[in-house]
Amino acid sequence: MNYRHAYHAGNFADVLKHGLLVWIVRYLQQKDAPLCLIDTHGGAGVYDLGGTEARKTGEAAGGVLRIAEASDRPAVIEPYRQLVGGANEAGAMTRYPGSPWLMAAMLRKQDRAIVGELNGEDVAALRAALAGFERVRVMEGDGYAMLQKIVPPREKRGLVLIDPPFEASDEFETLAQAIIATHAKWPTGVYVIWYPLKDDAAVERFHAELLNARLAKMLNITLDVGAADEGLRACGLVVINPPWILEKEWREALAWLARTLARGANAASRMEWLVP
Repeated sequence: MNYRHAYHAGNFADVLKHGLLVWIVRYLQQKDAPLCLIDTHGGAGVYDLGGTEARKTGEAAGGVLRIAEASDRPAVIEPYRQLVGGANEAGAMTRYPGSPWLMAAMLRKQDRAIVGELNGEDVAALRAALAGFERVRVMEGDGYAMLQKIVPPREKRGLVLIDPPFEASDEFETLAQAIIATHAKWPTGVYVIWYPLKDDAAVERFHAELLNARLAKMLNITLDVGAADEGLRACGLVVINPPWILEKEWREALAWLARTLARGANAASRMEWLVP
């Protein structure tokens, strides 16, 4: 499998992942203390929604474009919507900013971001997309290996986004090992880990590995848009050390996302503590 996010930019999974990412960072920025934001699998940075890849799948139409057109958006979604709008000219939605761009756009003068990417072509695009931002470092290479080298950051506070392409058959195992090793070095960081919901047994094993490592405070969030086709219909996020008000603030918003982004009658969302 050769995964390229340009085909999927702005889909329902991006809305969930990036909506929560933006909200968590803004919550952490309520304190003046500096943050280090880390993205292990950065991709190309910004994606053309009018490009050949995006138009081939049309996934943004069932994701970010529905969010942009909705008139009843929950307040917790609004910071994400505003940032995505800021990556576009007024009145148009032609570009979708990935997580590195969103992180860079949120940086204060005391914050910094570190972004990893393995694909050389995407590294070049990523550096071009982030050229206008300060305090952002792009590192070419394996994101998991990079993570081990840079934590704990000097800021002590911050967030790690791990959003692998799931190209490898053992991605869940590699992901679990990376989380456990990184958490041992930086137990106070906030971790946001995305995964596809296609193989229930693999997801259960992934969760079990994290539980066996006795990591504290793990919240699991899932969104299923109920699609009948063979594409991705559901995904999840494990959030380690989530802000204490995340569950309260986002429960109704998740239900709203399931309704708004539904592609079938069985659309649903779920939020549960793996470790309270």
